[in-house]
Amino acid sequence: MMASWKSCLWTVFVLCLLGKISGLDNGLALTPPMGWLAWERFRCNTDCKNDPDNCISDRLFRTMTDILVSEGYAAVGYEYINVDDCWPERERDPRGRLVPDRERFPYGMKSLSDYVHSKGLKFGIYEDYGNFTCAGYPGVVGHLAGDAATFAAWGVDYVKLDGCYALPVDMDHGYPEFGRQLNLTGRQMVYSCSWPVYQIYAGIQPNFSSIIEHCNLWRNFDDIQDSWASVESIIDYYGNHQDAIVPNAGPGHWNDPDMLIIGNFGLSYEQSKTQFAIWAILAAPLLMSVDLRTIRPEYKAILQNRKIIEVDQDPLGIQGRRIYKHRGIEIWSRPIVPIQGQYYSYAVAFLNRRTDGTPSDVAVTLRELGLNNPAGYRLEDLYEDVDYGVLSPQTKIKVKVNPSGVVILRADAQPSFAYNAIPTRTPYAPLNDIFRLTRK
Repeated sequence: MMASWKSCLWTVFVLCLLGKISGLDNGLALTPPMGWLAWERFRCNTDCKNDPDNCISDRLFRTMTDILVSEGYAAVGYEYINVDDCWPERERDPRGRLVPDRERFPYGMKSLSDYVHSKGLKFGIYEDYGNFTCAGYPGVVGHLAGDAATFAAWGVDYVKLDGCYALPVDMDHGYPEFGRQLNLTGRQMVYSCSWPVYQIYAGIQPNFSSIIEHCNLWRNFDDIQDSWASVESIIDYYGNHQDAIVPNAGPGHWNDPDMLIIGNFGLSYEQSKTQFAIWAILAAPLLMSVDLRTIRPEYKAILQNRKIIEVDQDPLGIQGRRIYKHRGIEIWSRPIVPIQGQYYSYAVAFLNRRTDGTPSDVAVTLRELGLNNPAGYRLEDLYEDVDYGVLSPQTKIKVKVNPSGVVILRADAQPSFAYNAIPTRTPYAPLNDIFRLTRK
């Protein structure tokens, strides 16, 4: 398996060199970014006098940096500490430069960035392609080159560019231009765009060819809120629009369904497991927005599940699909490594959207899931950590899925001695290779 994984990673690398995988030419985000982002949990709390522990401040981000390292998050792949809105002063300085809030960030952003880097992590920041940010702070319009240079001087590794107070029709020019300015600084910075979602809201069809070319990741849908209804709406959007969404994802360019809210107030334990599993199937960025100081152990364990993170970070970068939906039961499937001949391995998530209070049994053969490798698949439950051994495509499996819960399995394709030493494979075409289940 390790040899196959390395082979696939090398294939992705070579394809990038040959220009076969098109995307922003900064060599970054070849797997979905992972880290911590302030917005959903801490919003725009600037009241450091009355709430010093939770306000948007230098102190908050240094604390989360320390915890990301000391509590094992960095060890499983979370590497970005991302500041969101509400960090600057309300006015630029006399030279037109952005200035961090002098009371809440008294040492400046370069000092904070240096601290994050000293812990082996990377530093992200927020701005807006508009006159103002969503919370009313200065936007980048009129200052694209200067702000890009400022971020580079501060040692920024990741820039999220929102789209409030901007004309969606101008974004087709503005977002690529700011990305160009970021690249001209000579510093590599992941570029997260809100470009398509604002155009979709305005009734404009986004040019995803251009978005893929200029952005490392982008938002398609609503901001996530701290509720199961919000998570469900995002899952539905990605399932209902998957024919248009899935082909856009790949190494260096990702669909972003928004932050992980696991460990906050709005999701149950089962619902938290569901968000993490489905985000992995979607090849989504894993950006936690949670108070890491108070998170309960069972939610921390979800966020640090190495086997599900491995699915999310699969080097092929193929986004998964919803392949079945009937009477509240959904099945989602994602091709992953290792590949044996023409057969992919898969991560498969069984989702129970029912609310009738009792677990549901789902029975299906591997063949009905589209798993046709004659040599079979080694099946493993990634939450329960149970290895079911090698099963043939004809084997019928039955899983018990809790209400609003999930079961996520990994099916590793097994080698066959009938294959040649250098196997060939059929390229995965998401628009054509749609798996179908037999409904009984």
